[in-house]
Amino acid sequence: MAVPDARLETLLDSLRGELGPAGVLTDPADLASYVEDWTGTHRGTSPAVLRPGTTAEVAAAVRLCHEAGVALVPQGGNTGLARGGVPDESGDQLVLSLSRLRDVRDVDPVADTLTVEAGVVLADVQRVAADAGRLFPLSLGSEGSCTVGGNVATNAGGTAVLRYGMMRELVLGLEVVLPDGRVWDGLRGVRKDNTGYDLKQLFVGSEGTLGIVTAAVLRLFPPTPRRATAWLALPSVDAAVSVLGLLRRHAGAHLSTWELVSRQALDLVLEHLPGARDPFAEPHPWYGLVELGGAEVDQFLNEALETALSEAVEGSLVSDAVVAGSPAQRSSLWLLREGVSEAQKHAGPGLKHDVTLPIGELAAFVDEVAPRLDVLVPGVRLVTYGHVGDGNLHYNLSAPLGGAADDSFIRRSEELTRIVYDAVAARAGSISAEHGLGTLKRDAAASYKDDVEVDLMRAVKRALDPEGLMNPGKVLAD
Repeated sequence: MAVPDARLETLLDSLRGELGPAGVLTDPADLASYVEDWTGTHRGTSPAVLRPGTTAEVAAAVRLCHEAGVALVPQGGNTGLARGGVPDESGDQLVLSLSRLRDVRDVDPVADTLTVEAGVVLADVQRVAADAGRLFPLSLGSEGSCTVGGNVATNAGGTAVLRYGMMRELVLGLEVVLPDGRVWDGLRGVRKDNTGYDLKQLFVGSEGTLGIVTAAVLRLFPPTPRRATAWLALPSVDAAVSVLGLLRRHAGAHLSTWELVSRQALDLVLEHLPGARDPFAEPHPWYGLVELGGAEVDQFLNEALETALSEAVEGSLVSDAVVAGSPAQRSSLWLLREGVSEAQKHAGPGLKHDVTLPIGELAAFVDEVAPRLDVLVPGVRLVTYGHVGDGNLHYNLSAPLGGAADDSFIRRSEELTRIVYDAVAARAGSISAEHGLGTLKRDAAASYKDDVEVDLMRAVKRALDPEGLMNPGKVLAD
């Protein structure tokens, strides 16, 4: 039901009183960047964007909206890919941006904790940790603009999950504004707390549907100034899985990254990103990016990497390899992996599938799905890349070359996605590994879960947000 204009204006006046005039944006030009998702494929509408500057202001805004019966859409850096941080088209939802909550509240290098507010950009978290002589290991392609609140809300993953885990493993405590405006102070930095339910884990990955994360206590780690990095040519995904075993055997806990990139994905990077260069003279079907990380005393890393690669070459698992000999060369190799998502934006219509499978099923999945997609839409481009070490593939599709094929690709997008998801489900995988559900994958996720699991999720939602005002329609259908 649409919010009456008079009631909305009364609410906005009250919000201006709490947040100040700069804390409530209503000019359409000011709202534009908040109502469109990062991919540019979805644009909602909203009468206002709220920009509180403190937790107390967030709580006041949530309380006023709760009393008025007006829904809120929490938003971090708006870099999500599942439409979880943008409003719908009804015009009844207010966006609540956490971008002004930028304080670093505490750094404790002895306890290895860092307490920051939700609007702190991930790259700044990494910098603050480094300045304290520590490491915050979460690393994403969007780290220059994504924020801690969004990372928590989506349970972000990235390229170092193999060694450090996802955001869920990196959060020790949270401060959360609940749907009725109360504040839960769970900013405890202890590793052991056996005093009841682990409430923070309810909010990690909840995409703002249960409450609004305003601050977090994050885990820090010893720095890894010594790196050994290589770009490998691979004959197959099966070979990439086998190489993982070799890397683990020779590098142990120092293995931080084992990434996979298809040739079609690399071609897009080489075509669209300035400075990208193919390290090899000849093309190969697949590529891998491996990185070991250690302390300054860990001088054996290059030797361990070279031993593993030598064994992989002898076993015909690796066709060619380039080991980074300088920080600049390391950066150039990382560009080939991290630039894929940006490069695909230049390739016309696309479908993004963020799936995860048991690692041993990756090769069979790729071998089965590719020909089925090509039968449905001949020439469809498979822009595949991801994290072999944790079984997460970004199994993205781009329209065939030639504009005439775009209509067929768009028209059959649901069928293409169903082929991918059915194959994932058949192998006991997940259709969302690290990007969340939002509205893009909400219904599909429910269709692959059993009724008991969906009922449990709905029970949690009803318990914390009985009025359904917190990011409605995301994760679970209304």
